[in-house]
Amino acid sequence: MPHPLNPALAATFPPPVMEARRWLDGVEFAADRPLINVSQAAPVDPPPEALRQAIAEAALNDPQAHLYGPVLGLPDLRAELAHQWSLSYGGEIAARQVAITQGCNQAFCATLATLAGPGDEVILPTPWYFNHKMWLDMAGVQTVPLAPGAGLLPDPEEAAAKITGKTRAIVLVSPNNPGGAEYPAELLRAFANLAKRHKLALIVDETYRDFDSRSGAPHDLFSDPDWPRYFIHLYSFSKAYRLTGHRVGAIVAGEARLAEVEKFLDTVAICPSQLGQMAALWGMLHLSQWVAGERAEILRRRAAMEAAFADLEGWKMLGCGAYFAYVTHPDPRPSPDFAQALVREAGVLMLPGTMFMPQGANGAAQQMRIAFANVDTDGIAALRDRLAGLARG
Repeated sequence: MPHPLNPALAATFPPPVMEARRWLDGVEFAADRPLINVSQAAPVDPPPEALRQAIAEAALNDPQAHLYGPVLGLPDLRAELAHQWSLSYGGEIAARQVAITQGCNQAFCATLATLAGPGDEVILPTPWYFNHKMWLDMAGVQTVPLAPGAGLLPDPEEAAAKITGKTRAIVLVSPNNPGGAEYPAELLRAFANLAKRHKLALIVDETYRDFDSRSGAPHDLFSDPDWPRYFIHLYSFSKAYRLTGHRVGAIVAGEARLAEVEKFLDTVAICPSQLGQMAALWGMLHLSQWVAGERAEILRRRAAMEAAFADLEGWKMLGCGAYFAYVTHPDPRPSPDFAQALVREAGVLMLPGTMFMPQGANGAAQQMRIAFANVDTDGIAALRDRLAGLARG
């Protein structure tokens, strides 16, 4: 007889990206028509050479790179992030209000562990980032979906109507994964005021902040001296510096909350990767111009996506920004079936909208997420041609 399973974990859906990769099993792609993989939002190229050299130097010559470090992260990295974010957002952030984590997913899990437990509720706008939903399910926390309005933007008034005595937090992702929407500063302020009024936490995951198309600060939430009482900011170094495999993320929150976060992190990881943190710090100190170039290239690809889908028959773009486009498709098959067929029929791997929506949600069967960050403008043109060819076929 097998050992019993944790019911909450057993009821959590499988990792979507891993599921999609299995669709490639047994499928061969011609050399002149390779797979176009727009399924995952992670850089596939290594860090720039100068950063790789800095990592190698640290690995060879800094003994601390291979030892345990402080649970909440390297002091120099915490201080640098606090300094740069204070300048960028026009607020006051202290190093003691920053924690470094093993990636932004761990930052989310650690943060939610301090806020909510079985029976509590957290409001998530849809389409949601599936790993956020997975963690809430594993933790026994009830996810309260918040349907989007025009431009995939959530409505604070609709969120207010969903708040109950069990609500502990509202989670936003901007620029959004999977929808690509960049939330206006005034919208984030409205959600902040809502959270403050109801004594909730507002969590804003800004993993893709380095690729925001707007100039200046994306919001002014750190300008409120009272921000540590209700606002929690999450960040990832993975995208800006191509450090996905090194797992480096961050939480910016009040000191009292980080004291609770420290318990979680000490238990599950003891400390973040020392070598990854050293790489992130080196990147923050030396790669601002390089990151600006990366942003410019992503914005070119975004423009190419918008142009490619503007006249693609039957397809409609609901949102586009950072690494993502969120679209509806014209195929009569539901999006999970259509996504699997795309691998065989068009040599394209993308994720169905059902992976980002509540089960049975209206519209999900016609929606798809396209992660275009790893596809250059020529690849985007090829993607359009293959999708157009499906309709002609």
